[in-house]
Amino acid sequence: MIRTLICALALSCSASVALACSGHSKQTQSCAPGSVWDAETQTCAKITNS
Repeated sequence: MIRTLICALALSCSASVALACSGHSKQTQSCAPGSVWDAETQTCAKITNS
């Protein structure tokens, strides 16, 4: 019972810390070669030739 409470407390604290970090400014990140940033889905998408 105590082990469960400690685990629950640890998980809730780590989630709180992650949410607190969300206020930072955006950073630039490149997509892998052969892919391009898709603003609609907010992910890197493979380049397809048609």
